[in-house]
Amino acid sequence: MRLITANRGEEVLHTIQTAVTTGGVTAASITLIGAVHEATVSIMKKDDARTDLVESYEQPFELTGTGEVIDGRVHVHVTLAGEGLIVAGHLHRAVVGEHFVRAYLDPVAER
Repeated sequence: MRLITANRGEEVLHTIQTAVTTGGVTAASITLIGAVHEATVSIMKKDDARTDLVESYEQPFELTGTGEVIDGRVHVHVTLAGEGLIVAGHLHRAVVGEHFVRAYLDPVAER
């Protein structure tokens, strides 16, 4: 298992993808915990599962998430909890504010 930390001002997915690419990881599971200040997530439209509804948020959020690396590409889903708002979905972007996000990357053998 490998620990990746995104610190203040860093974009979470970029930080993880950089570590995956430089580490030569092609398949892995990902677990995340931490806090962010900005986030963009999407959910599927209820009458068209092929259409993403993308929303951006700017406030402090607790973050938890899971994901995967397939063919060297990071894919993460998160739950964000902030004042008066809980958001979940596919993570497109998240920027760390006052705290950090830790990603635990567990490489798996490809079949």
